[in-house]
Amino acid sequence: MSETIAFIGLGNIGSAMAQRLLDAGYSLRVYNRTRSKAEPLARRGAQVVDEPRDAVDLGGIVITSLADDDALEEVTLGEHGFLDRLGAGGLHLSTSTIAPATAARLAALHEQHQSTYLGTPVLGRPEAVTAGQLWIMLAGPAAAKPRAQPVLRALGQGVFDFGEQPEAANVVKLALNFLLEAMMEALAEAFTFAEKQGIARADLNNIIGQTTFACPAYQLYGRTIAERRFTPAGFRLPLGLKDIQLVLQAAGDHTAPMPTADLLRDRLLSGMAKGRQDLDWSAMALGAAEDAGLSLQA
Repeated sequence: MSETIAFIGLGNIGSAMAQRLLDAGYSLRVYNRTRSKAEPLARRGAQVVDEPRDAVDLGGIVITSLADDDALEEVTLGEHGFLDRLGAGGLHLSTSTIAPATAARLAALHEQHQSTYLGTPVLGRPEAVTAGQLWIMLAGPAAAKPRAQPVLRALGQGVFDFGEQPEAANVVKLALNFLLEAMMEALAEAFTFAEKQGIARADLNNIIGQTTFACPAYQLYGRTIAERRFTPAGFRLPLGLKDIQLVLQAAGDHTAPMPTADLLRDRLLSGMAKGRQDLDWSAMALGAAEDAGLSLQA
């Protein structure tokens, strides 16, 4: 590939996506706040830089994979941000799960600089990225999408287009994360219900994963919750809390009551209060067992 892509943000998902791009033959210039996380990519030929703006070429492509709105705004608009360097003809693919309002604001600022912001949040854990099974939501100006498509195809198994408003992709991503968290709560309550009546979690999960609910999400999280294997975290519990808070914020802005989301927020807040910040977000499931007086030993 002739074009060098700037890649900013090398957490679990970002690192896996950057590896995919290297595997596809792209040259990368990478930035991460903790420089040591870039070392595996450097060993494969990626160029590591010291500031976000140093990663970007005028008119080039930049991909961001950041934990939250503040981190994305800092690398884009901050003192060492890249937006003015990206310039006319530049393309920003934002894979982060952020507030729709933030996406809309960033898109407008890009337009002022004659560059384009595309919402491209992703669905999948790091192992899904590595296996080429990532799903990507896409929204933004139609004229920029053909340039983005080869890069997105290198990252995942499919792209769903949600039109020309970049924030639409983040609405969809938040809806999907809400459904995943609701599924985890439902699994936790089902396991607790059965365990209190003498049915082992593993035995219930066996039928869940092979019958009506035989799909990857139920199989993955059913096994994780049944076995209480919450480390290593593919997606940490504080990030799950951040996402459900974004859901509730956007729902409030659009007068859409979401009582289940309120419950999920409380589950995640409780997990934070109990020191579970470094566990996988599926550790929210421990709350149902605690409520029922069950032992939390695996």
